[in-house]
Amino acid sequence: MMGYYIIAGLIFIVSMYVSNKLKSKFKKYSKVHLQNGMSGKEIAEKMLRDNGIHDVKVISTPGMLSDHYNPAKKTINLSEGVYSQRNAAAAAVAAHECGHAVQHATAYSWLQMRSKLVPVVSVASKLSQWAIFGGLILMTMVGAGVGQTVLLLGIIMYAAGTLFSFITLPVEYDASKRALVWLENENMLTGAEHDAAEDSLKWAARTYVVAAVGSLATLLYFVSLYMGRD
Repeated sequence: MMGYYIIAGLIFIVSMYVSNKLKSKFKKYSKVHLQNGMSGKEIAEKMLRDNGIHDVKVISTPGMLSDHYNPAKKTINLSEGVYSQRNAAAAAVAAHECGHAVQHATAYSWLQMRSKLVPVVSVASKLSQWAIFGGLILMTMVGAGVGQTVLLLGIIMYAAGTLFSFITLPVEYDASKRALVWLENENMLTGAEHDAAEDSLKWAARTYVVAAVGSLATLLYFVSLYMGRD
């Protein structure tokens, strides 16, 4: 199991680096105040209107970088640091979340695929590692047979989570692309403000890349354990 701890440690270090970098970028660009004077809430509402979306509400949610789009309730949930703030970072995040609402309204295929996987992944993610470690323990104590079967079941469930992570990538990158195109086409930001918004979204996207690559590396390690025991 030493290999697992090495992989987990490396993923943790890279994840912390990207996360801290994102927070640093957000703090930096929060000081780039918008010349148009619009808040994150106002930018989100305008982007929704411009895309013909009138059934999605923009609300405030507690926390930092807790922003998300809820397709079930049709709400754009903006964190306190975005909802009422009037800076480049807030504009980027607000427009990005609206990008998800536009995806939903236009039946974007990758978003639909991800939504269908949510119920499966929510269960699989809770059980996969229990099954994997349980299978390894059974194989050590009892031998192959049942242990291998439990391990394989855990790997299959973990693979569902890995697939979800990779499907999330085009969803997130497309939402950012929609946001940046709209911000530019509508002349919402100055050149410097737009560059700041773009850089913010790039670092936000990298958190999803790290999560996907980390999940794949861990999955391949578990598969190698199974193949080695087989």
